[in-house]
Amino acid sequence: MPGAIQALFASLGFAPIALGATLLASHYTGGLYTLSFNSNTTSTGASALSITSQATGCGELPGWLELYPQDKTLYCFDESWYGSGYIASYSVGSDGKLTLTGQTPTTGNDVHGLLYGGPDGKSFVATAQYSPSTITTYKLPLTSSTKVLQLEKFTLAEKGPNPRQDVPHPHETLLDPTGKFILVPDLGADLIRIFSIDSNSGKLTSCSAGQADPGDGPRHGKFFFTKPNSTDGLVLYTLNELGNSVSAWNVKYPTDSGCLALTKTQTLSTYAPGTKGGPTTKAAELRVFGNFLYASNRADQTFGTQKDSIATYTIEPSTGRITWMEAANAYAYYPRTFQINKAGTLVAIGGQTSSNVAIVERDPMTGKFGKLVTSLVVATPGRAGEEDGLSAVVWVE
Repeated sequence: MPGAIQALFASLGFAPIALGATLLASHYTGGLYTLSFNSNTTSTGASALSITSQATGCGELPGWLELYPQDKTLYCFDESWYGSGYIASYSVGSDGKLTLTGQTPTTGNDVHGLLYGGPDGKSFVATAQYSPSTITTYKLPLTSSTKVLQLEKFTLAEKGPNPRQDVPHPHETLLDPTGKFILVPDLGADLIRIFSIDSNSGKLTSCSAGQADPGDGPRHGKFFFTKPNSTDGLVLYTLNELGNSVSAWNVKYPTDSGCLALTKTQTLSTYAPGTKGGPTTKAAELRVFGNFLYASNRADQTFGTQKDSIATYTIEPSTGRITWMEAANAYAYYPRTFQINKAGTLVAIGGQTSSNVAIVERDPMTGKFGKLVTSLVVATPGRAGEEDGLSAVVWVE
């Protein structure tokens, strides 16, 4: 039967898919879940996706997962809105089971975080706090007595055009490909803040920011190389939550010890030309895979009741310029999170409000998403527009 499944996918024009895989998901009820995907079971009528273990330790609202597969380590960031929270680290077993290895208390509302600096590039952790308008750094390892290394507080000279832009809202700490800079998309200030890194001390020094258009509300970013293994011609793409759009930026590196600089070159809607989202739609996440860019839309229900869309763009390889291709079915409501597997054959999409993980086909040649393979509801569904439901999903590869 495995051979028949592989033959079926080949006949449909899709590359062979992995018969077994592991994923990790987090939920706003405090749980972290290990999921097992086995495509063999689809022919028997059994669920191809199942929960195999559960962990806690990342506070009340685990909102972001950062996996370091080569180290078999996962970091989780607590989005708690209650004045306290946690950053937690876990070892990832061969079966995907999570074991808590470290935990540091925070002031909460961490919406993103990653490791940076030091001899291995993983000696410090930088986090972004949405409502406090701050980014915070710590020196690893995480323990109950770990202290704040650096805290940067942002302010606004004047409010932005969107009601949510009353204060700065940093939404991500993005490490550049050289490991020398951290970029912070700020939804409230319409800025891509830039910091240079002192690798030895972990200290961040502010540089001039990239200026987004008023009301864009940049949320997350991804890089694209127009020249293999070279930062010459590097492009940054940002997902603009409030503007329901994606932007392309030329990245210029200093010739000495100066700062990285950004120049915005393009902005496209996350909807087809001539259409737009509704009053409650919010772009959520973006991914780059090969010469394709993807961005998820929350609450547009383009494909029916509680079935939102993922915008698909082609990338011109030599310039990084993007062109609208199509909208794909997310098979989820409020797709806050999604990730493509290494083979490029499957996409795991996490619906925040529907609280499901959907596994969807992807054609590596055309970049198009295909049919739903399987879907599993994890814990309890959320409420539209609220901070509940599923928060993150990643492949363990």
